[in-house]
Amino acid sequence: MEVIRYLIDLFLHLDKHLSVIIQQYGTWTYLLLFTVIFIETGLVITPFLPGDSLLFAAGTFASPALGSPLNIWVLWFLLCLAAILGDTVNYWIGHYIGPRAFSGEVRFLKKKYLDRTHEFYERHGGKTIVLARFVPIVRTFAPFVAGVGAMSYGSFLIYNVFGGILWVTLFTWGGYFFGTLPFVQKNFSFVVLAIILISVLPAVVEVVKEKTRATRKAEA
Repeated sequence: MEVIRYLIDLFLHLDKHLSVIIQQYGTWTYLLLFTVIFIETGLVITPFLPGDSLLFAAGTFASPALGSPLNIWVLWFLLCLAAILGDTVNYWIGHYIGPRAFSGEVRFLKKKYLDRTHEFYERHGGKTIVLARFVPIVRTFAPFVAGVGAMSYGSFLIYNVFGGILWVTLFTWGGYFFGTLPFVQKNFSFVVLAIILISVLPAVVEVVKEKTRATRKAEA
């Protein structure tokens, strides 16, 4: 229970926690931010780490108005690299584990499930990889499942790079330009919640579209 409370406090007051870290560690904060984004995207067991909100907060503190040692261009480059490398590692972990997990030794993990996953990612993989970047938790699982489903690495890499750069750019530069506004500073917790809700919207839209298509097919 204490862990859950700490995580909620971390998410809602990320600006205060990050401010303390920057004051204590200075430019070493780059390494911490790189590590968090890399682990959040690279390890399927850590989907609970902050992603969108952390990028936004980091971009905010890179603003010259706050006088922190962080530089927005250095921050942007390192976090883009962390996001791309994280998804790459997650993909190869899934690619390595997939054939063994679905070899038939585990009864509820059947080969046909792996084949269906592969087929899905070959048809919709690119869109899935890009959209997943903006959805908490799903962001961590998407590259792993792509690897399990044996999505071709060439296709995965293209969308991984594009999605990673797009994700980091929108949130870090969003924080850089808007994070220092008085309204945002006073209501940072609400801004974080809004970011999370907006992040979930693409997934909700896709689910609604898919259900609508399924309903139409059933009626036809």
